[in-house]
Amino acid sequence: MDLESIMFPFKWLVSVIMVGFHGGLSAIGMPAADGWTWSLSIIGLVLVIRAALIPVFLKQLDAQRRMRLLQPDLKKLQEKYRGKTDQLSRQAMAQEQMAMYKKHGTNPFSACLPMLIQVPFFLALFQVLSGISTAAHQAEGIGAMSHEQVVQFDESTIFGAPLSAALLHGTPPGGNPVAVAVLAIVMILAMTAAQFITQKLIMARTMSDEATETPFMRQQKAILYVLPVIFGAGGIVFPIGVLIYWTTTNLWTLAQQFFVRPAA
Repeated sequence: MDLESIMFPFKWLVSVIMVGFHGGLSAIGMPAADGWTWSLSIIGLVLVIRAALIPVFLKQLDAQRRMRLLQPDLKKLQEKYRGKTDQLSRQAMAQEQMAMYKKHGTNPFSACLPMLIQVPFFLALFQVLSGISTAAHQAEGIGAMSHEQVVQFDESTIFGAPLSAALLHGTPPGGNPVAVAVLAIVMILAMTAAQFITQKLIMARTMSDEATETPFMRQQKAILYVLPVIFGAGGIVFPIGVLIYWTTTNLWTLAQQFFVRPAA
């Protein structure tokens, strides 16, 4: 099975949700071809996906609590094998560490689970929006989007920036290159800042004061700086519509971490 076959149901679902919101917004009087109508449809897509992921988020909070309780034991394990660099010792430490995670019902990757689940939907949206201009010129639809809706999306703008434009790939005819650059940079900064702050909150909740040099802590520090770099680098090739999605979902994640606290 090739990647296109795997992504087809995700592309269809993404387009169905967007078309559904677009139809609802148009029914209440918003212009069908307006960029704000399509932007709100993308935000609606975020709300649907993130609402569906609330049970996963609650499990993530519980995992964060368990990881914090586990930190003293992880530090003791680190002290036990301190200075032992042979392969047998490293394997034994890794096995004991995994057994500890299993016993406490958690793992060091639990904080990334909601983001990983979103990856196929994000890729599907990227493929849909990246193919808008081509489909418009070839008189085709994409997923649940009719050719008319594809043309509307292709021609729609916010603040003068076409939703299908990307910072690196230039601006379609009728778009404002300065508007595309400014809007893209603002959203890239917003989504990377939200990601950085979110990871800081996760670290604060999963790290005990006495366990600052465990392997888990080093992993979390790496994530703290690597993910914003990935988002920032990827942002220059993402269409404005995709940036709207990812900025909104990062802000949602930040709000969840800030307002919802795990049980003690």
